[in-house]
Amino acid sequence: MALADLVRVERNEDGIQAVLGVLKQRFGERFQTGQAIREQHAHTTTYIPAQLPDGVVFVHSTPEVQEVVRLCATYRVPVIPFGTGTSLEGHVNAPGGGISLDLMGMDKIVSVNAEDLDCTIEPGVTREALNTYLRDTGLFFPIDPGANASLGGMASTRASGTNAVRYGTMRDNVLALTAVTADGQTVTTAKRAKKSSAGYDLTRLFIGAEGTLGIITSLTLRLQGIPQAMSGGVCPFPSVEAACEAVIATIQMGVPVARIELVNRLQMKAMIAYSKLDYPESPCLFLEFHGTESGVAEQAQLFGEIAAEHGGGPFIWTQVAEERTKLWKARHDAYWASLPLRPGARGLSTDVCVPISRLAECIAETERDIEAMGLVAPIVGHVGDGNFHVLVLMDPEDTREIAQAEAFVARLNERALAMEGTCTGEHGIGQGKAKFLELELGTGVDVMRAIKKALDPQNILNPGKIFALD
Repeated sequence: MALADLVRVERNEDGIQAVLGVLKQRFGERFQTGQAIREQHAHTTTYIPAQLPDGVVFVHSTPEVQEVVRLCATYRVPVIPFGTGTSLEGHVNAPGGGISLDLMGMDKIVSVNAEDLDCTIEPGVTREALNTYLRDTGLFFPIDPGANASLGGMASTRASGTNAVRYGTMRDNVLALTAVTADGQTVTTAKRAKKSSAGYDLTRLFIGAEGTLGIITSLTLRLQGIPQAMSGGVCPFPSVEAACEAVIATIQMGVPVARIELVNRLQMKAMIAYSKLDYPESPCLFLEFHGTESGVAEQAQLFGEIAAEHGGGPFIWTQVAEERTKLWKARHDAYWASLPLRPGARGLSTDVCVPISRLAECIAETERDIEAMGLVAPIVGHVGDGNFHVLVLMDPEDTREIAQAEAFVARLNERALAMEGTCTGEHGIGQGKAKFLELELGTGVDVMRAIKKALDPQNILNPGKIFALD
């Protein structure tokens, strides 16, 4: 993707220089303008070109966030919130320069209300850190996108992951949040009550807004009880279509799977080599069940019967924690496992989501596209909710390969939209998917623009993301 293809943001050179001077005086060593630091705070996780901020400020509190935003508003300088930097669609790039606001120093767990199954945290807390803290309470936070992302970033991109089929996405698990708006004010979107009919649903307005409407400074999250027992395993299938049909039957029969993940043949080959797995080199489903000892055994046995009816099996499952951990580590390492399939290549990671009844058709057509175009592109999917990912391995210096990969992504997105799906199930829009959002929502994007202009009239909050403002 060339820089010319991204949403353009005008650079305010005079304003930027003024802000740099004030921030250096105010924050001292917590404000950095070195090349290496700025590169670390630009987009580096896929092939979208990095666009560096002019400076990085490491904030520790909501008042400091307000201070930085007010300063940038005064001089009309962009502010780009930054967590762990694991987003995939250019969310943290600075197309008009400006200030990267590093929120990882805001990492306090403010309160845990075990009786109410909720907690309040700052945005820099990562999902792994939260679950480590919660371990002795008997509770856990279930959203697991794979990367150890910050929870503020996960809310901003409306993340989900392997557990979404049972526990939902960030949209379903954030009860309330506090955000700093473009004028430096704070807004609290809700209280801790489990439900409310009080006015507009501001919480969900900010979730998935990718930092374009406000900078999240606290989150109140819904928690779950750690299951009494878990079982999980791997089931091979003769084809992707057969695996998808088994998924559809499992969901339609109401089997309460916690995770049900698809890997196609090429992805399984990569995972076997990388993670030293002893499984067949064929399309496979990875599954996990949560509940009581007898319940998870019954669910596993029932799935085994469903799989057999669709030509799959044997379903090899276990309740041994160490074996399940190895299984899911292999699944989470799928990206790194894929890179040796084409040494020296970079990965273009993309995702779509379709109604589950169209899943088998969509994946089969996508595999045919990959073969016809001669691409090396393994597939993994959170197939319990119709979401799957393709990692196109390519040479980012070869313009022909970039064009071919982008043509493939365009066809994939158009296919998903034609099947009444979405251009992204969990990656978000950022810069990379902006052109597909218009195809998906049409005049709905005009409503988003109106909201953006009302809340951020100077367009300083993460500009150039999701859509062009004018």
